[in-house]
Amino acid sequence: MRAKITYLVTAAVLVFYFVLVGSRGVLLIQAGTLLTVTLGVAVLVLPVIGLWFLWKSTQFVRRANALAAELEAEGGLPVDELTRLPSGRIDRDSADEVFAKRKAETEASPDDWRSWFRLAVAYHDARDTPRARKAMQRAIALHDGKPLQP
Repeated sequence: MRAKITYLVTAAVLVFYFVLVGSRGVLLIQAGTLLTVTLGVAVLVLPVIGLWFLWKSTQFVRRANALAAELEAEGGLPVDELTRLPSGRIDRDSADEVFAKRKAETEASPDDWRSWFRLAVAYHDARDTPRARKAMQRAIALHDGKPLQP
């Protein structure tokens, strides 16, 4: 729940910032000189890119959460079998061991979104966020029946 609140607060702050920057871009365009119009258009590009990125990130999180809920209903969520250090952090060797199991599971059934979901969790536990995201995107695509991109 805390993560959701943090995400919502961050998203609200970003939207406020995008509106503020966008209004400055409009004011620059309204000034009407070649320089201010050019700067105004350039300033308006930033909020558009930011809003697009925020929208795509939100859609990704919603889809991943939907997969998690479906997998939980099936009883297929990965069990936390990681060893933790006294500080509470995940032991790296333990994460590597679980990752090897998840990777083998995914290689055995590469068209199963469930195995890709569990692999994404293993990547996340191993602190490999870019690969975790790619694995989750693949799980989402497989679940939705979309063609996979190489």
